[in-house]
Amino acid sequence: QVQLVESGGGLVQPGGSLRLSCAASEGTFSTWTMGWFRQAPGKEREFVAFVRASGDTTYYANSVEGRFTIYRDNAKNTVYLQMNSLKREDTAVYYCAAERLYATGVWDYWGQGTQVTVSS
Repeated sequence: QVQLVESGGGLVQPGGSLRLSCAASEGTFSTWTMGWFRQAPGKEREFVAFVRASGDTTYYANSVEGRFTIYRDNAKNTVYLQMNSLKREDTAVYYCAAERLYATGVWDYWGQGTQVTVSS
């Protein structure tokens, strides 16, 4: 059973930075597309970013483009989300997910989520 475990969430002031991590317990991590999603209170879950298996291709939601960076370390079975210039509207539970088959849009594995709160 594959497990994705997120860490790195917390409370940060507007304009601050956080780095989230997501480690996979097993599986062929290096072949999966990895993504980050988030869900704010009272809102639907939304896409944030993904990185393809090799790490060379990334894609971001417009709301985070230029502020967030997704990258991966396949040797450590870990994907990261570096979040800079955080805004109050970035407050949400952040989830990582894995797409086993390339470009299907089917996210097969999900983490339990980590809370990010941006507040002064």
